[in-house]
Amino acid sequence: MGVLSHLQVVEIGSSAATSYCARLFADFGADVQKVEPPTGDPLRRTAPVTPGGQSAWFAFLNFNKSSNIIDATDPDAIARLTTLIENCDILIDGRDVGSADCPSVDIAAIRQRRPGLTYLEASWFGREGPYAGFVATDSTVRALAGLVKLAGPVQGPPLHAPDFQTGILAGLWGFIAVASSAVARMQGGAGRSWSLSIFESSLAVSEYLIFEAFARGDVMHRIGTNRFWPGFPVGIYKTKRGWLGVTTWTPAQWRAFCDMLGLSELRDDPALVLAEDRLQHMEHIERQFIPKLRERTAQDWFEEGLKRKIPIVPVPEISDLLRDTEKKARGAIVPVLLGEEKGLTAGSMQRLTLTQPRRGGKVPSPGEQQAFANERTHLTGTALTSSGCIDADSQPLQGIRVIDFSMGWAGPLCTRTLGDLGADVIKIEAIQYPDWFRGVDRSPAYLDDHLYEKAMCYCIMNRNKRGITLDLTRPQGLILAKRLIVGADIVVSNYSVDVLPKLGLGYDVLRTLNRRLVMMSMSAFGADSVHRDCRAYGSTLEQGSGLPSVIGDPDGPPVMSHVAFGDAVGGLNGCVAVLVALIHARNTGQGQFIDLAQIECMMPFAAPWITVGSIGGMSPKRYGNRHPQFVPHGCFRCTGEDNWIMVAATDEDMWQRLAILIGRPDWGADPSLKSAEARRAVEDDIERGIAAWTRIRDADEAMSELQAAKVAAGVARMPNDLFKDRHLASRAFLQEVERAFVGLHPQPSMPIREGAGPYAIRTAAPTLGQHNRDILSGLLGLSDTEIAQLAREGIIGMAMLSEESWHKQRRCRQTNRHYSPERPAPQHL
Repeated sequence: MGVLSHLQVVEIGSSAATSYCARLFADFGADVQKVEPPTGDPLRRTAPVTPGGQSAWFAFLNFNKSSNIIDATDPDAIARLTTLIENCDILIDGRDVGSADCPSVDIAAIRQRRPGLTYLEASWFGREGPYAGFVATDSTVRALAGLVKLAGPVQGPPLHAPDFQTGILAGLWGFIAVASSAVARMQGGAGRSWSLSIFESSLAVSEYLIFEAFARGDVMHRIGTNRFWPGFPVGIYKTKRGWLGVTTWTPAQWRAFCDMLGLSELRDDPALVLAEDRLQHMEHIERQFIPKLRERTAQDWFEEGLKRKIPIVPVPEISDLLRDTEKKARGAIVPVLLGEEKGLTAGSMQRLTLTQPRRGGKVPSPGEQQAFANERTHLTGTALTSSGCIDADSQPLQGIRVIDFSMGWAGPLCTRTLGDLGADVIKIEAIQYPDWFRGVDRSPAYLDDHLYEKAMCYCIMNRNKRGITLDLTRPQGLILAKRLIVGADIVVSNYSVDVLPKLGLGYDVLRTLNRRLVMMSMSAFGADSVHRDCRAYGSTLEQGSGLPSVIGDPDGPPVMSHVAFGDAVGGLNGCVAVLVALIHARNTGQGQFIDLAQIECMMPFAAPWITVGSIGGMSPKRYGNRHPQFVPHGCFRCTGEDNWIMVAATDEDMWQRLAILIGRPDWGADPSLKSAEARRAVEDDIERGIAAWTRIRDADEAMSELQAAKVAAGVARMPNDLFKDRHLASRAFLQEVERAFVGLHPQPSMPIREGAGPYAIRTAAPTLGQHNRDILSGLLGLSDTEIAQLAREGIIGMAMLSEESWHKQRRCRQTNRHYSPERPAPQHL
């Protein structure tokens, strides 16, 4: 019986975001009832399709659900739907994206009668704001979210990824909202009502670049396919056989990369030590290492890179994923039945080891009910008829404690989200090894100017947390960490898989201290992977996921779409995983270990092509900026330098409105151009017509005119443009927060809301060791004398240790001599 088998979920409307949210519940045993019109959810006709004509995208979103056909024209349609909703725990509503001819029901009245109902409503842009009435597609939303303009060649239009990204990202956020409500319901009280903005959900991937632009100014521009600010090389390169994903950030990785290729001149050039400096010499560097890479295969280089601890990985084709026995064994690729066709798709990436998700399943035919061996009971015996109301000041995860051993982006995003939802998150760093998002520079100037406290990316990822420093390599620090864990609900780590176990903080130890503890390891490949020791960044995860193989022009290389796509995706999947495990722990008192492989979390973006390839053996067709269904569809130049707009016609009526707007009413009236496939024969001509119209217009002006005609369009924004975005401003998405060393600075809100405004950000990111005294004294009961002694011994502190002091401390410890940091103890408290 699944972890969530006590829940009944009803899904209405047609939206990839709400479908994926509901599928995540089905993965863990919930009874999901999908409501469709007699013609079926329009997503059933979404490309790519299998040889048997089944939508591979719909299959990925909907296996293990049941289908209910409700015809809105039937006299009893409203009564049937109302009854279905009144008997469920969770209602997931995508009607604002696509109504799917769903009967109109009074949700407010149902919630009055059923205060225990949790409700999630998704929309492209939210109910209020300048974009609220916009028609949209996956690509136009990604363009507005800053996820298009930085990818692709320097000249010509940006080159963006195929559809499905916004639905997956928003689906994860939707699940986080609803699952956190389930946690809160277990403490009693009523259900909650959430709104989900698909546009704002996509900003989780843009955040890093948005706020680096705030800190550094307008320093980003498109620098070429598979090239990204702020470092180099971060891209995909051809080898003797296959493509290789390369990422070198640190000076040590760069030196190792050059040594591997026998390029000592590049290695020893002082102008190329830093990744950002190498951006200024890209052509010179590539001329030397590209020929070297072609001397051996991608697999050869990968094995060599493992020995040298370089983040490089073969870039798989879809056919390579289908042959990957490890991903099948781990449940990242699972069997799926689509009618009479048997295929494979992406499974659940939330790898709970005790209460595992379903491994594959059947896609329901229209109207088909699927029976699972679950005894269904509601969340609590009385909650369904509770007359209580939501406490607007009570966040769903209040009372949950999280110990955060994560650094960088993925882990901190996971724990930040838990903190945003009310959890008490205690972030553990060390003055010897602080979060690397603070910077890895240990020079006197960097330390004296406290630049490690001014890193914007650190500030963004670590708000709503308390911070403590503990040297976990020493017994006193380890004992204090264990004492914190005894009183915790969740532990999150994105260190390499062996780091915490070697320190004595592995799950086998911690579960003896706290049996209800949920512990998650967020490694790149998974704790039991043959590649568990591979170094990886968010870019590595994208390179190795299969996604680049479906992006780009038919005759071009695999294409990356972001500098660190995998980090944000891993963080959101991690949050989903710990919430599921937390529900189980609250129900049973039993915790568990979660082995999250971040590279697997990227695989849903390639899921439809996995299915099509598994059934027909077909290689994915790459469309560039075009689309398998929508004609026209592309990125078109506007006035000014490097200004672009994404435009799509999603149906015949939209095509006719577009044709009239651009001055070609003859196209709109031509019966031979009614279908998308007919228009594909003259797609070049249509694109030239659109380009002539957009070329003489400002991008925002063009978007306004197109949207006034109800044509899907979105300006291709740069990350720094989003600070001035009128829609985000109207929704108070950016909140101003005061912090030491930084002052007043903006913070992004969550894309999930319980009211008109966002959840308020309670506290800024902690300075190093800011809450040492609060936690050590308030939680663990240490005296002032004991705390002062910890500071004198360098086990805690409030200042990043210099390289010289760090080495001095190590030498002193090795000779068992007393060590005292350079700064006096009071400044560390």
